[in-house]
Amino acid sequence: QVQLQESGPGLIKPSQTLSLTCTVSGASMTTAFYYWSWIRQPPGKGLEWIGYITYTSSTYYSSSLRSRTSITWDTSKNQFTLQLSNVTPEDTAVYYCASKNTASWGPTSPTEYDHWGQGTQVTVSS
Repeated sequence: QVQLQESGPGLIKPSQTLSLTCTVSGASMTTAFYYWSWIRQPPGKGLEWIGYITYTSSTYYSSSLRSRTSITWDTSKNQFTLQLSNVTPEDTAVYYCASKNTASWGPTSPTEYDHWGQGTQVTVSS
């Protein structure tokens, strides 16, 4: 059973870069056909897919966040990291990491993911 756990700062100032790490257990990130995603939910809004890194380290990002987003991994620690630059209060949200194992197209809808971390609250405020 795959388990994921997010970690990172709960409060960040505007214009700074948000950095969150997801630690994976129960599966190696390099196992075939795994997609490792970041997803967020702003207060009062629905889930928003941010981007993923695949088992071959390829990445793909939401078009609305692509210019500010980077997802990398450390396979020695079985972790992947989200960096979101130049944050504003509109980036305040609960951030989740999630995984999906599929031989189909890369999943870009939150509803396609079947393993999730518990989520971590990030607030952008001066």
